Amino acid sequence: MHRRTLLAAALAGAVVTPALASGTARAADPGPSVTRTGTTTLDGQALFFVSYDGLVNNNAFQKNGLLTYKGYQYAVWYTADRGAVVGRRALGASTWATVKVGHTLRYNDSHNVISMGVSKVDGRLHLNMDSHSDGFTYVKSVAGLMDNPAGLSWTASRFGAPQSTLDGLALTSQFTYPQFVSTPDGKLQLSYRVAVSGNGRNALAEYDGTKWTDLGEWSSSTGTYTSEHGSSTARNMYLHGIDYDRNGRLHSFFTWREQNAAVMCNSGGITNHDTGYVYSDDRGRTWRNNAGTVVGVTGGSDKVSVTDAGLVVDPLNPDHSLMNQESQFTDSAGRPHAIISYVPGRFGQCTTNYVANRTANGRAFHVRRNASGTWQKTEIPVPLNSSQRTKLILDKYDNAYAVFPFGRIAGASAASGYTDWRILFDGSGLNAFGEVVIDETRVAQDGVLSFMYQEKSSGTTPSALHVIDFRLPA
Repeated sequence: MHRRTLLAAALAGAVVTPALASGTARAADPGPSVTRTGTTTLDGQALFFVSYDGLVNNNAFQKNGLLTYKGYQYAVWYTADRGAVVGRRALGASTWATVKVGHTLRYNDSHNVISMGVSKVDGRLHLNMDSHSDGFTYVKSVAGLMDNPAGLSWTASRFGAPQSTLDGLALTSQFTYPQFVSTPDGKLQLSYRVAVSGNGRNALAEYDGTKWTDLGEWSSSTGTYTSEHGSSTARNMYLHGIDYDRNGRLHSFFTWREQNAAVMCNSGGITNHDTGYVYSDDRGRTWRNNAGTVVGVTGGSDKVSVTDAGLVVDPLNPDHSLMNQESQFTDSAGRPHAIISYVPGRFGQCTTNYVANRTANGRAFHVRRNASGTWQKTEIPVPLNSSQRTKLILDKYDNAYAVFPFGRIAGASAASGYTDWRILFDGSGLNAFGEVVIDETRVAQDGVLSFMYQEKSSGTTPSALHVIDFRLPA
Protein backbone atom coordinates (compact mmCIF):
# COMPACT_ATOMS: atom_id res chain seq x y z
CA MET A 1 0.00 0.00 0.00
CA HIS A 2 1.37 3.41 0.91
CA ARG A 3 4.83 4.23 2.19
CA ARG A 4 5.31 4.36 5.94
CA THR A 5 4.48 7.76 7.40
CA LEU A 6 3.74 9.09 10.87
CA LEU A 7 0.53 10.74 11.96
CA ALA A 8 0.50 14.45 11.31
CA ALA A 9 -0.78 15.06 14.81
CA ALA A 10 2.23 15.59 17.01
CA LEU A 11 2.59 13.92 20.37
CA ALA A 12 2.72 16.31 23.27
CA GLY A 13 5.59 16.21 25.74
CA ALA A 14 5.71 14.63 29.17
CA VAL A 15 3.70 17.46 30.70
CA VAL A 16 0.26 18.46 29.47
CA THR A 17 -2.18 21.05 30.74
CA PRO A 18 -5.69 20.48 32.09
CA ALA A 19 -7.02 22.37 29.10
CA LEU A 20 -5.87 19.45 26.97
CA ALA A 21 -7.35 16.82 29.23
CA SER A 22 -10.05 14.38 28.23
CA GLY A 23 -12.75 17.00 28.62
CA THR A 24 -15.05 14.71 30.59
CA ALA A 25 -13.87 15.40 34.14
CA ARG A 26 -15.66 17.91 36.36
CA ALA A 27 -14.22 19.74 39.33
CA ALA A 28 -16.41 17.69 41.67
CA ASP A 29 -15.18 14.35 40.37
CA PRO A 30 -12.95 12.48 42.83
CA GLY A 31 -9.39 11.70 41.87
CA PRO A 32 -7.91 8.20 41.78
CA SER A 33 -7.79 6.16 44.98
CA VAL A 34 -7.66 2.50 45.97
CA THR A 35 -8.92 0.93 49.19
CA ARG A 36 -7.88 -2.66 49.74
CA THR A 37 -10.94 -4.73 50.63
CA GLY A 38 -9.61 -8.28 50.71
CA THR A 39 -7.51 -11.09 49.30
CA THR A 40 -8.61 -14.62 48.47
CA THR A 41 -6.51 -17.66 47.66
CA LEU A 42 -7.24 -19.56 44.46
CA ASP A 43 -4.62 -22.24 45.01
CA GLY A 44 -2.08 -22.58 47.81
CA GLN A 45 0.17 -24.67 45.56
CA ALA A 46 -0.23 -23.50 41.97
CA LEU A 47 2.11 -24.50 39.17
CA PHE A 48 5.29 -22.38 39.13
CA PHE A 49 8.10 -22.20 36.60
CA VAL A 50 9.75 -19.22 34.95
CA SER A 51 10.09 -19.02 31.18
CA TYR A 52 10.45 -15.93 28.98
CA ASP A 53 10.80 -14.08 32.32
CA GLY A 54 7.15 -14.87 33.12
CA LEU A 55 4.69 -17.33 34.68
CA VAL A 56 2.07 -19.34 32.81
CA ASN A 57 -0.55 -18.41 35.45
CA ASN A 58 0.20 -14.68 35.43
CA ASN A 59 1.03 -13.40 31.97
CA ALA A 60 -0.41 -9.93 31.60
CA PHE A 61 -1.43 -10.52 27.97
CA GLN A 62 -4.05 -13.10 29.00
CA LYS A 63 -7.52 -12.06 27.93
CA ASN A 64 -9.11 -13.06 30.11
CA GLY A 65 -7.43 -14.94 32.95
CA LEU A 66 -9.85 -13.28 35.35
CA LEU A 67 -13.32 -11.95 34.47
CA THR A 68 -16.64 -10.94 36.01
CA TYR A 69 -20.10 -11.64 34.62
CA LYS A 70 -23.55 -11.26 36.18
CA GLY A 71 -22.38 -11.05 39.78
CA TYR A 72 -19.80 -13.83 39.67
CA GLN A 73 -16.04 -13.76 39.11
CA TYR A 74 -14.16 -16.45 37.20
CA ALA A 75 -10.47 -17.40 37.21
CA VAL A 76 -8.32 -19.93 35.34
CA TRP A 77 -4.95 -21.47 36.19
CA TYR A 78 -2.83 -24.61 36.21
CA THR A 79 -2.45 -26.61 39.42
CA ALA A 80 0.78 -28.15 40.71
CA ASP A 81 -0.05 -31.36 38.82
CA ARG A 82 -0.41 -29.27 35.61
CA GLY A 83 -4.18 -29.65 35.42
CA ALA A 84 -6.23 -26.79 33.91
CA VAL A 85 -8.74 -25.40 36.42
CA VAL A 86 -11.55 -22.86 36.25
CA GLY A 87 -12.91 -21.35 39.46
CA ARG A 88 -15.79 -19.08 40.30
CA ARG A 89 -17.14 -17.12 43.27
CA ALA A 90 -19.97 -14.74 43.95
CA LEU A 91 -18.57 -11.21 44.08
CA GLY A 92 -17.37 -10.52 47.60
CA ALA A 93 -17.23 -14.20 48.59
CA SER A 94 -14.08 -15.45 50.29
CA THR A 95 -13.98 -18.93 48.75
CA TRP A 96 -13.85 -20.24 45.20
CA ALA A 97 -15.49 -23.33 43.73
CA THR A 98 -13.16 -25.08 41.27
CA VAL A 99 -13.52 -27.51 38.38
CA LYS A 100 -10.81 -29.35 36.47
CA VAL A 101 -11.63 -29.23 32.77
CA GLY A 102 -9.74 -32.33 31.64
CA HIS A 103 -6.56 -30.88 30.17
CA THR A 104 -2.93 -31.17 31.33
CA LEU A 105 -0.33 -28.53 30.40
CA ARG A 106 2.15 -29.99 27.94
CA TYR A 107 5.26 -27.80 28.25
CA ASN A 108 7.01 -25.49 30.68
CA ASP A 109 6.30 -22.50 28.45
CA SER A 110 4.76 -19.37 29.99
CA HIS A 111 3.10 -18.48 26.68
CA ASN A 112 0.71 -21.43 27.09
CA VAL A 113 -1.80 -19.46 29.15
CA ILE A 114 -5.50 -20.11 29.64
CA SER A 115 -7.88 -17.45 28.31
CA MET A 116 -11.64 -17.14 28.94
CA GLY A 117 -14.52 -15.59 27.06
CA VAL A 118 -18.30 -15.36 27.41
CA SER A 119 -20.72 -15.71 24.51
CA LYS A 120 -23.63 -13.65 25.76
CA VAL A 121 -25.90 -14.91 22.99
CA ASP A 122 -26.09 -18.36 24.64
CA GLY A 123 -24.52 -17.89 28.08
CA ARG A 124 -21.52 -20.16 27.55
CA LEU A 125 -18.02 -19.89 29.05
CA HIS A 126 -15.22 -20.63 26.58
CA LEU A 127 -11.59 -21.55 27.34
CA ASN A 128 -8.60 -21.64 24.97
CA MET A 129 -5.27 -22.84 26.33
CA ASP A 130 -1.84 -24.39 25.97
CA SER A 131 -0.62 -22.97 22.66
CA HIS A 132 2.62 -21.42 21.45
CA SER A 133 3.04 -21.59 17.68
CA ASP A 134 1.36 -25.00 17.60
CA GLY A 135 -2.08 -26.47 18.30
CA PHE A 136 -4.48 -25.35 21.04
CA THR A 137 -6.98 -26.93 23.43
CA TYR A 138 -10.54 -25.59 23.54
CA VAL A 139 -13.26 -26.22 26.11
CA LYS A 140 -16.74 -24.71 26.35
CA SER A 141 -19.48 -24.95 28.93
CA VAL A 142 -23.11 -25.88 28.46
CA ALA A 143 -25.42 -23.11 27.30
CA GLY A 144 -26.84 -20.88 30.02
CA LEU A 145 -24.19 -21.60 32.64
CA MET A 146 -23.12 -17.96 32.83
CA ASP A 147 -26.70 -16.66 32.94
CA ASN A 148 -27.77 -18.63 36.01
CA PRO A 149 -24.70 -19.13 38.20
CA ALA A 150 -26.65 -19.29 41.44
CA GLY A 151 -29.00 -21.91 40.08
CA LEU A 152 -26.57 -24.21 38.25
CA SER A 153 -23.99 -26.30 40.11
CA TRP A 154 -20.31 -25.77 39.36
CA THR A 155 -19.26 -29.26 38.26
CA ALA A 156 -17.19 -30.86 35.52
CA SER A 157 -20.40 -32.09 33.90
CA ARG A 158 -21.15 -28.49 32.92
CA PHE A 159 -18.17 -28.52 30.53
CA GLY A 160 -17.62 -30.39 27.31
CA ALA A 161 -14.61 -32.52 26.46
CA PRO A 162 -11.35 -30.78 25.49
CA GLN A 163 -11.02 -30.27 21.72
CA SER A 164 -8.15 -29.51 19.35
CA THR A 165 -10.47 -27.41 17.16
CA LEU A 166 -13.26 -24.88 17.66
CA ASP A 167 -16.11 -27.35 17.28
CA GLY A 168 -14.48 -28.66 14.12
CA LEU A 169 -12.95 -25.38 12.90
CA ALA A 170 -9.18 -26.03 12.84
CA LEU A 171 -7.87 -22.46 12.18
CA THR A 172 -4.07 -22.94 11.97
CA SER A 173 -1.36 -25.37 13.03
CA GLN A 174 0.72 -22.44 14.38
CA PHE A 175 -1.57 -20.75 16.89
CA THR A 176 -0.60 -18.36 19.74
CA TYR A 177 -2.07 -15.65 22.00
CA PRO A 178 -5.78 -16.46 22.26
CA GLN A 179 -7.79 -13.41 23.30
CA PHE A 180 -11.57 -13.58 23.59
CA VAL A 181 -13.68 -10.45 23.18
CA SER A 182 -17.46 -10.24 23.52
CA THR A 183 -19.09 -8.25 20.74
CA PRO A 184 -21.79 -5.62 21.42
CA ASP A 185 -24.38 -7.88 19.78
CA GLY A 186 -23.67 -10.84 22.06
CA LYS A 187 -21.34 -12.88 19.88
CA LEU A 188 -17.84 -13.93 20.88
CA GLN A 189 -14.69 -13.29 18.88
CA LEU A 190 -11.30 -14.97 19.23
CA SER A 191 -8.19 -12.99 18.31
CA TYR A 192 -5.01 -14.98 17.72
CA ARG A 193 -1.67 -15.00 15.93
CA VAL A 194 -0.96 -17.22 12.96
CA ALA A 195 2.65 -18.45 12.51
CA VAL A 196 5.59 -17.31 14.65
CA SER A 197 7.24 -14.36 16.37
CA GLY A 198 8.86 -12.04 13.84
CA ASN A 199 6.88 -13.54 10.97
CA GLY A 200 3.20 -13.82 11.91
CA ARG A 201 -0.26 -12.40 11.23
CA ASN A 202 -3.24 -11.50 13.39
CA ALA A 203 -6.55 -13.21 12.71
CA LEU A 204 -10.12 -13.41 14.02
CA ALA A 205 -12.72 -16.13 14.45
CA GLU A 206 -16.33 -15.54 15.55
CA TYR A 207 -18.94 -17.57 17.44
CA ASP A 208 -22.61 -16.70 16.92
CA GLY A 209 -24.19 -19.15 19.38
CA THR A 210 -24.47 -21.86 16.74
CA LYS A 211 -21.06 -22.24 15.14
CA TRP A 212 -17.56 -20.79 14.84
CA THR A 213 -16.55 -18.99 11.63
CA ASP A 214 -13.00 -18.16 10.53
CA LEU A 215 -13.06 -14.46 9.60
CA GLY A 216 -9.44 -14.59 8.44
CA GLU A 217 -6.20 -12.71 8.85
CA TRP A 218 -6.07 -8.92 9.05
CA SER A 219 -2.40 -7.97 9.54
CA SER A 220 0.49 -8.57 7.18
CA SER A 221 3.95 -9.93 7.90
CA THR A 222 5.45 -8.63 4.66
CA GLY A 223 6.91 -5.32 3.48
CA THR A 224 10.25 -3.64 4.13
CA TYR A 225 11.06 -1.77 7.33
CA THR A 226 14.33 0.13 7.45
CA SER A 227 16.01 1.60 10.52
CA GLU A 228 19.27 3.53 10.71
CA HIS A 229 21.06 0.19 11.12
CA GLY A 230 19.50 -2.10 8.52
CA SER A 231 16.34 -3.52 6.98
CA SER A 232 13.87 -6.32 7.63
CA THR A 233 11.30 -7.85 5.28
CA ALA A 234 9.30 -9.94 7.80
CA ARG A 235 7.62 -9.17 11.13
CA ASN A 236 4.55 -9.60 13.27
CA MET A 237 2.14 -7.16 14.89
CA TYR A 238 1.90 -7.59 18.67
CA LEU A 239 -1.40 -6.32 20.06
CA HIS A 240 -1.65 -4.35 23.31
CA GLY A 241 -5.24 -5.52 23.37
CA ILE A 242 -8.42 -5.74 21.34
CA ASP A 243 -11.46 -4.10 22.95
CA TYR A 244 -14.90 -2.76 22.12
CA ASP A 245 -15.90 0.57 23.62
CA ARG A 246 -19.44 1.38 24.76
CA ASN A 247 -20.30 2.69 21.28
CA GLY A 248 -19.30 -0.53 19.53
CA ARG A 249 -15.95 0.56 18.08
CA LEU A 250 -13.17 -2.04 18.23
CA HIS A 251 -9.76 -0.60 19.22
CA SER A 252 -6.25 -2.00 19.06
CA PHE A 253 -2.85 -0.54 19.88
CA PHE A 254 0.17 -2.50 18.72
CA THR A 255 3.93 -2.70 18.20
CA TRP A 256 5.84 -4.29 15.34
CA ARG A 257 8.54 -6.92 15.90
CA GLU A 258 11.00 -7.39 13.06
CA GLN A 259 12.48 -10.75 12.14
CA ASN A 260 15.90 -9.42 11.14
CA ALA A 261 18.10 -8.34 14.07
CA ALA A 262 20.02 -6.11 11.64
CA VAL A 263 17.53 -3.32 12.44
CA MET A 264 18.99 -3.02 15.98
CA CYS A 265 22.09 -1.30 17.27
CA ASN A 266 22.99 -4.37 19.32
CA SER A 267 21.92 -8.01 19.18
CA GLY A 268 21.20 -8.01 22.92
CA GLY A 269 18.16 -5.78 22.46
CA ILE A 270 14.77 -6.57 20.96
CA THR A 271 13.45 -5.64 17.51
CA ASN A 272 10.16 -4.11 18.68
CA HIS A 273 9.52 -0.62 17.29
CA ASP A 274 6.81 2.06 17.15
CA THR A 275 3.41 2.19 18.83
CA GLY A 276 0.58 2.01 16.31
CA TYR A 277 -3.20 2.18 16.48
CA VAL A 278 -6.11 0.92 14.37
CA TYR A 279 -9.85 0.66 14.88
CA SER A 280 -12.86 -1.06 13.32
CA ASP A 281 -16.50 0.04 13.20
CA ASP A 282 -17.80 -3.17 11.59
CA ARG A 283 -16.88 -5.84 14.14
CA GLY A 284 -13.33 -6.29 12.88
CA ARG A 285 -14.13 -6.72 9.19
CA THR A 286 -12.26 -3.59 8.08
CA TRP A 287 -9.55 -1.66 9.90
CA ARG A 288 -8.88 2.07 9.81
CA ASN A 289 -6.02 4.29 10.93
CA ASN A 290 -6.50 7.26 13.24
CA ALA A 291 -7.54 9.46 10.30
CA GLY A 292 -10.31 7.04 9.36
CA THR A 293 -8.64 5.66 6.24
CA VAL A 294 -9.17 1.95 5.57
CA VAL A 295 -5.80 0.19 5.93
CA GLY A 296 -6.85 -3.46 6.00
CA VAL A 297 -9.68 -5.91 5.35
CA THR A 298 -9.99 -9.06 7.45
CA GLY A 299 -9.79 -12.09 5.21
CA GLY A 300 -8.99 -9.93 2.19
CA SER A 301 -5.86 -9.31 0.17
CA ASP A 302 -5.29 -5.83 1.64
CA LYS A 303 -4.06 -6.27 5.21
CA VAL A 304 -2.66 -3.83 7.77
CA SER A 305 1.02 -3.49 6.89
CA VAL A 306 4.13 -1.80 8.23
CA THR A 307 4.17 0.27 5.04
CA ASP A 308 0.67 1.72 5.58
CA ALA A 309 0.36 5.43 6.23
CA GLY A 310 -0.98 6.88 9.45
CA LEU A 311 -0.53 3.89 11.76
CA VAL A 312 2.17 5.18 14.11
CA VAL A 313 1.02 7.27 17.07
CA ASP A 314 4.33 7.17 18.96
CA PRO A 315 7.47 6.60 16.89
CA LEU A 316 10.40 4.71 18.43
CA ASN A 317 13.26 2.85 16.78
CA PRO A 318 14.24 -0.72 17.81
CA ASP A 319 17.07 0.41 20.12
CA HIS A 320 15.08 1.05 23.34
CA SER A 321 13.68 -2.38 24.31
CA LEU A 322 10.06 -1.40 23.71
CA MET A 323 7.66 -3.90 25.33
CA ASN A 324 5.11 -5.79 23.24
CA GLN A 325 1.55 -6.73 24.36
CA GLU A 326 1.38 -4.18 27.14
CA SER A 327 -2.04 -2.69 27.88
CA GLN A 328 -4.96 -0.59 26.64
CA PHE A 329 -8.37 0.67 27.81
CA THR A 330 -11.08 3.01 26.53
CA ASP A 331 -12.59 5.87 28.51
CA SER A 332 -16.24 6.84 29.01
CA ALA A 333 -16.26 8.72 25.70
CA GLY A 334 -14.76 5.81 23.79
CA ARG A 335 -11.32 7.37 23.49
CA PRO A 336 -8.38 4.95 23.44
CA HIS A 337 -5.64 4.90 26.10
CA ALA A 338 -2.55 2.70 26.32
CA ILE A 339 0.43 1.95 28.50
CA ILE A 340 3.73 1.43 26.70
CA SER A 341 7.19 0.99 28.23
CA TYR A 342 10.79 1.20 27.10
CA VAL A 343 14.20 2.60 28.06
CA PRO A 344 14.11 6.37 27.42
CA GLY A 345 16.87 8.03 25.46
CA ARG A 346 18.22 9.84 28.52
CA PHE A 347 19.60 6.45 29.61
CA GLY A 348 21.32 5.93 26.26
CA GLN A 349 20.41 5.38 22.64
CA CYS A 350 21.24 1.67 22.47
CA THR A 351 20.05 -1.08 24.81
CA THR A 352 22.43 -4.03 24.83
CA ASN A 353 20.66 -6.37 27.25
CA TYR A 354 16.88 -6.38 26.96
CA VAL A 355 16.06 -7.69 30.45
CA ALA A 356 18.85 -5.93 32.36
CA ASN A 357 18.36 -2.55 30.68
CA ARG A 358 14.58 -2.54 31.14
CA THR A 359 14.96 -3.58 34.77
CA ALA A 360 17.52 -0.86 35.47
CA ASN A 361 16.10 2.01 33.41
CA GLY A 362 12.71 1.08 31.93
CA ARG A 363 9.82 3.53 32.28
CA ALA A 364 6.12 3.31 31.47
CA PHE A 365 4.23 5.96 29.49
CA HIS A 366 0.54 6.77 29.26
CA VAL A 367 -0.51 7.39 25.64
CA ARG A 368 -4.04 8.56 24.84
CA ARG A 369 -6.14 10.42 22.31
CA ASN A 370 -7.83 13.54 23.67
CA ALA A 371 -11.14 15.15 22.73
CA SER A 372 -9.59 17.08 19.84
CA GLY A 373 -8.14 13.89 18.35
CA THR A 374 -4.56 14.76 19.28
CA TRP A 375 -2.32 12.07 20.75
CA GLN A 376 -0.67 12.85 24.07
CA LYS A 377 1.97 11.02 26.06
CA THR A 378 2.98 11.29 29.72
CA GLU A 379 5.82 9.49 31.45
CA ILE A 380 4.70 7.77 34.64
CA PRO A 381 7.35 8.62 37.27
CA VAL A 382 7.64 5.08 38.63
CA PRO A 383 10.71 2.96 37.76
CA LEU A 384 9.74 -0.43 36.37
CA ASN A 385 12.38 -2.33 38.34
CA SER A 386 11.38 -5.21 36.07
CA SER A 387 11.52 -6.27 32.45
CA GLN A 388 7.80 -7.07 32.53
CA ARG A 389 4.47 -5.49 31.64
CA THR A 390 2.21 -2.87 33.25
CA LYS A 391 -1.59 -2.99 33.03
CA LEU A 392 -4.05 -0.10 32.59
CA ILE A 393 -7.64 0.51 33.68
CA LEU A 394 -9.86 3.59 33.97
CA ASP A 395 -12.55 4.13 36.60
CA LYS A 396 -16.05 5.64 36.16
CA TYR A 397 -14.55 9.14 36.36
CA ASP A 398 -11.89 8.30 33.75
CA ASN A 399 -9.10 8.40 36.31
CA ALA A 400 -6.27 6.15 35.13
CA TYR A 401 -4.61 3.34 37.10
CA ALA A 402 -1.38 1.62 36.11
CA VAL A 403 -0.76 -1.75 37.79
CA PHE A 404 2.97 -2.36 37.69
CA PRO A 405 4.88 -5.60 38.17
CA PHE A 406 4.80 -6.84 41.77
CA GLY A 407 1.27 -5.42 42.20
CA ARG A 408 2.21 -1.77 42.62
CA ILE A 409 -0.57 0.64 41.66
CA ALA A 410 -0.15 4.23 40.43
CA GLY A 411 -2.97 6.61 39.54
CA ALA A 412 -3.58 9.88 37.71
CA SER A 413 -6.68 12.06 37.49
CA ALA A 414 -8.57 12.97 34.35
CA ALA A 415 -9.01 16.47 35.81
CA SER A 416 -5.25 17.08 35.71
CA GLY A 417 -4.88 15.88 32.15
CA TYR A 418 -3.17 12.80 33.61
CA THR A 419 -0.15 14.77 34.82
CA ASP A 420 -0.41 13.89 38.53
CA TRP A 421 0.68 10.25 38.52
CA ARG A 422 1.56 8.95 41.99
CA ILE A 423 1.86 5.63 43.80
CA LEU A 424 -1.40 4.54 45.46
CA PHE A 425 -0.30 1.07 46.62
CA ASP A 426 3.31 -0.09 46.81
CA GLY A 427 2.70 -3.84 46.71
CA SER A 428 3.91 -4.36 50.25
CA GLY A 429 3.22 -7.79 51.66
CA LEU A 430 2.15 -9.42 48.40
CA ASN A 431 5.47 -11.11 47.57
CA ALA A 432 4.25 -11.06 43.97
CA PHE A 433 6.51 -12.55 41.30
CA GLY A 434 6.03 -9.94 38.61
CA GLU A 435 3.19 -9.43 36.12
CA VAL A 436 -0.41 -9.55 37.29
CA VAL A 437 -3.64 -10.48 35.50
CA ILE A 438 -6.29 -7.76 35.67
CA ASP A 439 -10.04 -8.33 35.69
CA GLU A 440 -10.78 -5.80 32.94
CA THR A 441 -14.51 -6.54 33.07
CA ARG A 442 -15.13 -5.97 36.77
CA VAL A 443 -14.38 -2.25 37.09
CA ALA A 444 -17.51 -1.17 35.25
CA GLN A 445 -19.73 -3.65 37.08
CA ASP A 446 -19.01 -2.85 40.73
CA GLY A 447 -16.17 -0.30 40.84
CA VAL A 448 -13.53 -2.76 42.04
CA LEU A 449 -9.99 -3.19 40.72
CA SER A 450 -9.29 -6.91 41.01
CA PHE A 451 -6.14 -8.70 39.94
CA MET A 452 -4.58 -12.15 40.18
CA TYR A 453 -0.97 -12.59 41.27
CA GLN A 454 1.33 -15.46 42.18
CA GLU A 455 3.84 -15.44 44.99
CA LYS A 456 7.55 -15.69 44.27
CA SER A 457 9.11 -19.13 44.37
CA SER A 458 12.24 -20.81 43.05
CA GLY A 459 12.83 -23.42 40.41
CA THR A 460 9.61 -25.35 39.93
CA THR A 461 8.39 -25.24 43.54
CA PRO A 462 4.63 -24.51 43.53
CA SER A 463 3.45 -21.28 45.17
CA ALA A 464 0.24 -19.59 46.22
CA LEU A 465 -2.02 -17.89 43.68
CA HIS A 466 -4.26 -15.07 44.91
CA VAL A 467 -6.86 -12.52 43.84
CA ILE A 468 -6.74 -9.11 45.54
CA ASP A 469 -9.51 -6.50 45.42
CA PHE A 470 -9.41 -2.70 45.73
CA ARG A 471 -12.45 -0.43 45.87
CA LEU A 472 -12.24 2.54 43.51
CA PRO A 473 -13.98 5.93 43.92
CA ALA A 474 -17.75 5.55 44.05
